[in-house]
Amino acid sequence: MTSTGDERKSRLVELDLMKMARCGLLVPGHPRSQLEEEFRIIKRPLLENVRGQTASRPKRANIIMVTSALPGEGKTQTAINLAVSIAMELDHTVLLVEADVIRPSALERMGIPASKGLLDMLTHPETDLSEVLLKTNIPKLTLLPAGTSSSRSTELLASGAMDKLLEELATTYPDRVIIFDTPPLLPSTESRVLATSMGQVLMVVEAGKTALNTVKQAFATVEECPVVMSMLNKYTGPKGNRAYGYYAP
Repeated sequence: MTSTGDERKSRLVELDLMKMARCGLLVPGHPRSQLEEEFRIIKRPLLENVRGQTASRPKRANIIMVTSALPGEGKTQTAINLAVSIAMELDHTVLLVEADVIRPSALERMGIPASKGLLDMLTHPETDLSEVLLKTNIPKLTLLPAGTSSSRSTELLASGAMDKLLEELATTYPDRVIIFDTPPLLPSTESRVLATSMGQVLMVVEAGKTALNTVKQAFATVEECPVVMSMLNKYTGPKGNRAYGYYAP
């Protein structure tokens, strides 16, 4: 699982930037947009923690888990947009991990076919990280696919091999931010296992749909994580425009 070299051995893939734009995803170089401005606001508290600009820097602050209580709240869309937005920063590179190993969709939304990735590394620890990383045509954005489906996904994510991989990801490149797109919390166990090893959690909540009790249940499952923030998604503003909301503790 070692990555003795840099990412020069990693395969280069071409993201379908036109498809991403049509799907409401951020694309660098496009005219300044409301979506871009919203993610400037959304990423700032997370990056302050990464850079140690808060009272105390959480352990593994550069590993950020994006999740939700239930399916369909927009957490994968958020994870991709957050990763692209951070890749536009001057001082950071980004690794987007397709950790929703039950129903991976991040790569497909960016026009990239499935390939070996996270679960393959955990099943075969001798696999070098550079063999499964995908460098992209968005500068400073690298992808780690979900990999080959496994009925033992929860156990693999809870394994010592996973903890070793997380430590490697967190420490090898000091400027790197790692975004984990994980399964919804309540219908699965994978995200609950991952949350115990994450530095920060971003909970995506769909406005006007997700019940308060459901949100409280979801927050209870990640209470061991040092930093948990929430984001209101699909909020309809006074002019009927959909938007992302601000963070709330």
